[in-house]
Amino acid sequence: MYIYITYGTLDYLATYQEKYDGALLLEGDSNSALVIETDGENPFTEKHEYEVINQRGSLNGAGFVVMNHIPVTEEGRSLFEERFQNRAGLVDSEPGFSGIRILRPLHQDPYIVMTLWKSHADFINWQQSNAYEEAHKNRGTSKGLPETLFTGKSFVKEYMVAK
Repeated sequence: MYIYITYGTLDYLATYQEKYDGALLLEGDSNSALVIETDGENPFTEKHEYEVINQRGSLNGAGFVVMNHIPVTEEGRSLFEERFQNRAGLVDSEPGFSGIRILRPLHQDPYIVMTLWKSHADFINWQQSNAYEEAHKNRGTSKGLPETLFTGKSFVKEYMVAK
């Protein structure tokens, strides 16, 4: 399974959404995105192409999407992926959780950990939960992933699902 993403204005991307069944139109503060999950080819000219390496839940029913972009070194990819293949999955049972996709870039993009929520409030509640604390307890410690795995700082983009 693959995910393809293109970016642009909401109005422009809305014209493309109509062409692709199941495409997710996302509205952000500084830009918008159109996300397609498929076994087929990339319909966009942009090369934001990802292989789904771990998933739970669905893209449907989400009202809020968080994409954590994580730049990983070539040498660190296998360890990074192993960590996410063996993740505890605590987020999966949180109220308001719709889905998660761990995305391996096919080109020079960073990895993306995409979580989908029914609402922004559900995401905030997850961040303030004991389950979140447990899931991230090793971050920045000797039990977490070593800093040398990353080529830079991760960054987060948040989007509302456009109706």
